[in-house]
Amino acid sequence: MDVMEKHGYRTQKFGKLDYTSGHHSVSNRVEAWTRDVAFLLRQEGRPMTKLTLKKAKIRVMGEDWKNTDSAVNWLRKEARNHTQPFVLYLGLNLPHPYPSPSSGENFGSSTFHTSLYWLKKVFSDAIQIPKWSPLSEMHPVDYYSTYTKNCTGRFTEKEVKNIRTFYYAMCAETDAMLGEIIMALQQLELLQKTVVIYTSDHGELAMEHRQFYKMSMYEASSHVPLLIMGPGIKANQQVTNVVSLVDIYPTMLDIAGIPLPQNLSGYSLLPLSSETFQKKYKFKNLHPPWVLSEFHGCNANASTYMLRTNQWKYIAYSDGASVLPQLFDLSSDPDELTNIATKFPEITYSLNQKLLTIINYPKVSASVHQYNKEEFIKWKQSIGQNYSNVIANLRWHQDWLKEPSKYESAIDQWLKSH
Repeated sequence: MDVMEKHGYRTQKFGKLDYTSGHHSVSNRVEAWTRDVAFLLRQEGRPMTKLTLKKAKIRVMGEDWKNTDSAVNWLRKEARNHTQPFVLYLGLNLPHPYPSPSSGENFGSSTFHTSLYWLKKVFSDAIQIPKWSPLSEMHPVDYYSTYTKNCTGRFTEKEVKNIRTFYYAMCAETDAMLGEIIMALQQLELLQKTVVIYTSDHGELAMEHRQFYKMSMYEASSHVPLLIMGPGIKANQQVTNVVSLVDIYPTMLDIAGIPLPQNLSGYSLLPLSSETFQKKYKFKNLHPPWVLSEFHGCNANASTYMLRTNQWKYIAYSDGASVLPQLFDLSSDPDELTNIATKFPEITYSLNQKLLTIINYPKVSASVHQYNKEEFIKWKQSIGQNYSNVIANLRWHQDWLKEPSKYESAIDQWLKSH
């Protein structure tokens, strides 16, 4: 936005702006810092569904609709009456699950919430019940995630199907908001000269792999929608190449004709979007055949690194040795149910070497371990004498309060260890 403003664009932002909130809740941070501690505590409310009392209610997520209205009004007042080009950002919470107050004062979001109006738009017969590996056969990081997300208990097939149905209904409401923006652009005769990019910061597991929420490298969590339309973009084209959210920055600058800075991780997606752009980019800046994703937050007890190509997904953890990696062949195992890392050691080795050329992940993991401990100590000291009471009342309070001294002792042991 800042770069585009300097090049004559008017910019406006509405809705969710993760980069301005940054740290998430105290609970999120403490849970992430203590993930190396030898305990298992549920950090989320159990995933559940909730129907609005007003059956025909259309505007279920009122805040998102308010922001959508603000964006539409800005287009009508500002975008139409200026000769300057514009960039408009609209960030929605949907289809994110809703907060769950039962999980404590720093509650997470585990309630899938909608109305009958949106449920009727979902073809429930088409919804598949995902297959689960037995808890005893899960990868250790998956087991930790499943436990902390409160998903190790019994779920009926109806519960799982309901969660997935409600999630798709929430997606339908999200799509309707996009429809409002597109309709406004059309009415203002701006649609033919405006590029629209529609994407998401993460996916939703919706009970795939016995989990909900995100913080996972499985497709449902890490594979996000990305649709682009506008002048110069070929219509009805599906690009199968793997690309990344870091590619949006250079793509937007490219659309605006602004020179790309040299230090960007991403690549412009325009060469993939039409033959005109392909000719222009014939010999430079072509996207590599892989994308990288990494995660160091709560609900996963090891730093996680994914290298994804069209066929393969390689996931390395921590220092690469203390936790076994995962390898999935997405062409033959799209549900990612069979880890074949030991079955194909040559491919595992090759992908690991490639990953190491992109990021020295054992070194990064070591830095994260050190950072977690230092930040936790700083936070603990800032709480002072209230520490025991505060830590007992984070989102994990329901488990913590069963044996508080045991869990405090486990943290003390962790702090003493090197």
